[in-house]
Amino acid sequence: MIDHVERVRGHFADSAKLKQEAAVSMAEPIARAAALLTDCLLADGKILACGNGGSASDAQHFAAELVGRFERERPELPAMSLATDTSLLTAVANDYAFEQVFAKQVRALGRKGDVLLAISTSGNSPNVIAALDAAHEREMPVVALTGKGGGRIGELLAPTDVHLCVPHGRTMRIQEVHLLTIHCLCDVIDATLLGDDA
Repeated sequence: MIDHVERVRGHFADSAKLKQEAAVSMAEPIARAAALLTDCLLADGKILACGNGGSASDAQHFAAELVGRFERERPELPAMSLATDTSLLTAVANDYAFEQVFAKQVRALGRKGDVLLAISTSGNSPNVIAALDAAHEREMPVVALTGKGGGRIGELLAPTDVHLCVPHGRTMRIQEVHLLTIHCLCDVIDATLLGDDA
């Protein structure tokens, strides 16, 4: 039987190294993104989150942390994942196109002052790009979580948007930093609303 202990250790080492490197380039924009999200919530806005596959899970995770709680008790905060309503997703994908599954929800639910959290490891997911365009139509700022240089999403962001681009090309490493980024966003939101005690 092959011993994969060193292979596993290598994954831990690579992940830790990337996180240290990403802290240099991403800490400031993460803090800006958290301020944007907090300002939205304080102004009675809401956060809509979207992504595909693992990024869909990240969108759900983020919404769950805000509606439920992160680490401290606090009032519920308005956030929702656009990747969870199977009837809506399959109807839009069947009747229109899969590219429209998030954009139609942004147009239906999004309002000026809300924020879109758009997650795509490649930065090239067509349905996330369509959601970004819909958010701009609604005058909603966008916080984009990407990797691999940011792709098309990086090119389409407006000056009022915040780009959180993981400096790596491997999907699983990007996803690992996306999860840490989501936890940082939740922590800074809570610290702003509740104080820095914890």
